[in-house]
Amino acid sequence: MTPDAVAQRNLHHKAHRAGWLRAAVLGANDGLVSISSLMVGFAAAKASGSSVLLAGAAGLAAGALSMAAGEFVSVSSQTDIENADRQMELEHLAADPEGELEELAEIYEERGLSPELAKQVAVALTEHDALGAHLREELGHHEVSKARPIQAAMASAAAFMAGGLIPFLGLPFSDTLRGPAITAISVAGLVVTGYLSAKAAGCGILRPTMRVVIGGSVAMAVTFVVGTIFGIAA
Repeated sequence: MTPDAVAQRNLHHKAHRAGWLRAAVLGANDGLVSISSLMVGFAAAKASGSSVLLAGAAGLAAGALSMAAGEFVSVSSQTDIENADRQMELEHLAADPEGELEELAEIYEERGLSPELAKQVAVALTEHDALGAHLREELGHHEVSKARPIQAAMASAAAFMAGGLIPFLGLPFSDTLRGPAITAISVAGLVVTGYLSAKAAGCGILRPTMRVVIGGSVAMAVTFVVGTIFGIAA
């Protein structure tokens, strides 16, 4: 099978989306929940429209940068581990190639192949790409799940911005309706976010969507109570 055919086949599965999908879903959900909760809290405290806008804008900028930096650092750590594993396998292959070959054959025996066939497969893969075979079979390193720090950081920041902009749609409402409007619009955004993430992951719709909606609603409810308490105290 050609590399292009393999790539085309992998598109039917979802594993190739793991790196950016996790960061994008986390970013969008965090942006929507964080900014809506912040703005709802300010609205509940009877803050002016300009104050609610300022709070949302500051939270949006800080949150996007924080998400990008956090994803980059986190995924870079995974890259460091992968590189260290790669170097270790190179050293093992150079120091004891026969022992590594036997180790690879034992892995295939444990998966159900006969000793003779396992040895043939191990020899063939070693001749083709010894390092790649050991990284895949021993450590589970695959190209589709490879850590990509820059991609994860960009996806996370962009998704945070996209999700965080949704609550701003409630700003034009009056002081009395601003809080409820932001809440309603944000809940609708959570429904869409949950639906899109479930579709992208290729799984059922209801459970992931409810998980996103309930989590975000709880966060907004808590900040609403906090904002109300401080608004009364003021």
